[in-house]
Amino acid sequence: MAASAPLPNDVSDLFAPAAGARARPLAVARWLELVAVLVVTIVVVGGITRLTESGLSITEWNVVSGILPPLSDTAWQAEFAKYRATAEYRMESGPAGMDLAAFQFIFFWEWFHRILGRLIGLAFLLPLLVFALRRAIPKGYGWRLAAMFALICGQGALGWYMVSSGMGATSLTDVSHFRLAAHLLTALFLLAGLVWTARDLRLLASDPAARPAPLKAGAALVAGVLFVQLLLGAFVAGLNAGHAASDWPLMNGRLVPEADWSAGVLATLFNDPFVLHFMHRWWAWFAVAALVWLARAVRKTSRLDSVLVHSAFGTMVLLGIATVMSGVSLWIAAAHQLVGALTVVATVRAMHSYGRAGQ
Repeated sequence: MAASAPLPNDVSDLFAPAAGARARPLAVARWLELVAVLVVTIVVVGGITRLTESGLSITEWNVVSGILPPLSDTAWQAEFAKYRATAEYRMESGPAGMDLAAFQFIFFWEWFHRILGRLIGLAFLLPLLVFALRRAIPKGYGWRLAAMFALICGQGALGWYMVSSGMGATSLTDVSHFRLAAHLLTALFLLAGLVWTARDLRLLASDPAARPAPLKAGAALVAGVLFVQLLLGAFVAGLNAGHAASDWPLMNGRLVPEADWSAGVLATLFNDPFVLHFMHRWWAWFAVAALVWLARAVRKTSRLDSVLVHSAFGTMVLLGIATVMSGVSLWIAAAHQLVGALTVVATVRAMHSYGRAGQ
């Protein structure tokens, strides 16, 4: 009787090529890059959903039946009735209320956001299963792919956890800005993982002996500074703090805005729209300094990555100023969020190049 095959020691061994199978690092890298494009898209759509106050327009979380929007006037009226029962509608619709066409507009953005989430899950899971069954995933990368799929699943749970914070409340008209920040930053962390892993796999495709790029201390510090800026941006979005001022560089004619500190320093720092707006616009320059350093550090290793970092943060800063001075124009603000996601992509590429230097 033939001996049975040994059990895999970990996830990486489970996905690694079997005897006679051939790993396909370039194909896996291209797949991850496609998923990264979808993640950038959902970040932008999520931003539009927030800017249009669409997040609470769908009051239930139906994974399967929620795929289709209402298909009849009766179904639309039923969904509209559920929305009219929320605190957001009662407190923000105004004396004239909202007609069905306006509701359908905000419903579309939340529905589209959820559909994209499902699409990303399928776009990751189905190819993952195909690559795994064909044992085409290079050894050592299975655990990364499994972790990214867990992040995608967690994103769906975080999305509903965020929306639920605005449901059933009698005084809240928005979702929790803390939960919104967790939802957004998890998506950007997933984006970073996709880009970094795809870069490692492209190196492996060109050189079978290539090792994954290490995360060096300098690059980690840059990532930390950028993380703070992105966190502040998420808080600003969650609290509608972009409307706190429409002038720049001053805020309502003052360098430092007035703030009510009676609730305590920490409570004010994390909840006051004026303070958070102020911190977001000025911490940006620390982020710029960190990104300039990173771009210069990789200039000899990868001139393209250096140019991408400079272009991304420069555009992001200009769009941030334009967002403020336009009174938070929908499409300028959405473009600001798009370039924010692209800044993450450019930064991760440069961090990867910085890690490869000297290998």
